[in-house]
Amino acid sequence: MKKRYFAGIVTSLLLTSSILGACSSDEGTTGKGENADNVSKTGMPIVKEKIEVDGFGAKFFASQDWNKLLLWDEYEKMTNVDVNWKTTQVEGLIEKRNLMLASGDYPEVFFASAFPKTDLIKYGQQGVFIPLNDYIDEYAPNFKKILEEYPSVRQGVTMADGNIYGFPTFYDPNFEALRSGTPWIREDWLKKLGLKEPKTTEELYKVLKAFKEQDPNGNGKADEIPWGGGYKIKPFIDYLRGSYGLNKQGIMNVNLDFKEGTEEFRFVPATDEYKELLKFLNKLYTEGLINQDVFTTEPQVFAAEASKGNVGLLGDVDPKELLKLDGYVGVPVLEGPTGERAYNAVTNGLGNLGMFVITDKAKNPEAMVRWMDYFYSEEGSKMFFMGFEGVTYEEDKDGNFKYLDSITDNPDGKNLDQAISEYLTWPGGYYPGMVRQKFFQGAEGKEPSALNAKKAKPYTLKDEDILPGLNYTLDENDKVSAVMTDIQTYIDEMTAGFITGKQDFSKWDEYKKTLDKMGLQKYLKVAQGAYDRTKNGK
Repeated sequence: MKKRYFAGIVTSLLLTSSILGACSSDEGTTGKGENADNVSKTGMPIVKEKIEVDGFGAKFFASQDWNKLLLWDEYEKMTNVDVNWKTTQVEGLIEKRNLMLASGDYPEVFFASAFPKTDLIKYGQQGVFIPLNDYIDEYAPNFKKILEEYPSVRQGVTMADGNIYGFPTFYDPNFEALRSGTPWIREDWLKKLGLKEPKTTEELYKVLKAFKEQDPNGNGKADEIPWGGGYKIKPFIDYLRGSYGLNKQGIMNVNLDFKEGTEEFRFVPATDEYKELLKFLNKLYTEGLINQDVFTTEPQVFAAEASKGNVGLLGDVDPKELLKLDGYVGVPVLEGPTGERAYNAVTNGLGNLGMFVITDKAKNPEAMVRWMDYFYSEEGSKMFFMGFEGVTYEEDKDGNFKYLDSITDNPDGKNLDQAISEYLTWPGGYYPGMVRQKFFQGAEGKEPSALNAKKAKPYTLKDEDILPGLNYTLDENDKVSAVMTDIQTYIDEMTAGFITGKQDFSKWDEYKKTLDKMGLQKYLKVAQGAYDRTKNGK
């Protein structure tokens, strides 16, 4: 999901190639669970006789007790599946799940645990995570339908050994506002200064310059922040990628795109186009047109500053919904210096692939696949995101759903996330299942965001041009991890250096040579091999 920024975890996978060969020859094959006869293939309850399952989940709010939460209490009544939850806050998730797996003291299922691909293939090959292919065919009609309708999703969730080890987050491709959308600009400032919405990068520079120098808030102080953000520099770069001819295959492999007219990878952060993008951001930063703490501030700290209404251009979530600020409209997709005009920072709708996994300790894998599959259905999405009629939401005569006033205007002063978390688990963005617009009440589900996405759509990368995330074998994962951990750190440091001016662009060739010395060409060879293998259906 483009609104959230989760760090990927690069893991070294020290398993033998013989394991890979054994698993590959038996892809997707699973035995029946010991209680398979207790499972109904359709309808509710899922099991005839009640079962108990040990589960682990990541939660956003420390105060939540999942063993007493309305969502899980009601779902237990529906399914006859009683999950005994142990939870941790998302901040401690990585350490907690890694310790559990290392010690062997892990549950039957992991929910909202955000396992990266490297862990899926690692623990899948070890036999800790069970392959789900056969279970999906027989017990997951809703998720199976998604795989059939969107071949790129099937490609994305299938590991290099042919197995599916996790249920992902999937964002409805028709939910445009959740997939694409540009930053938001103060329309009233534009009108006051007699300016039009910028349509090129050069026009954006002139608008930001005016915001800084011409006192658009009218308080007589030079306190305006022309363009600000609290999630580091990545959202700024993402907005401009298409304007500089980068990532014409999307950002599911963010450092890779094809050389023009070929299907041969190039490394985006080493291209001339990326250099020009950084030069533009350097110009904005050094002239004070970007918040000077962009590399160090935290989202909550920046949000407090932005809530004062002194930021001219803000990130891709509607400020009215996020900060209660009026007067912002979506800024157009920009034409870059060479005439490129595109919004390419998009995915095929696949979020994290390892949001729900079933381990080898599961006594009821068939039941838990059905349990999870419900959240890919329309009714399951409604329950997960909206809750329960009369308790958390109401439906009007036209069939529209909305939260009750007790949620949106909480009498105790709680914001929406805090209020709804007394009943549901979705706040924080960690969840498997399918996100549909009609049941999603965040900013992206509102009309202004829909209009913003509509304005961007003519320039947004088409679905058929998006390249799914590459899936590596164990051996390839070893090679990629060995090289890319240090390379990514170096790229991030140099990107910040070039933008802030601490690194001079005369050192660009030296930067590229250093990347090669660090093993960049080895990485590109592995990535190309993984792509060619998938393309050729091997």
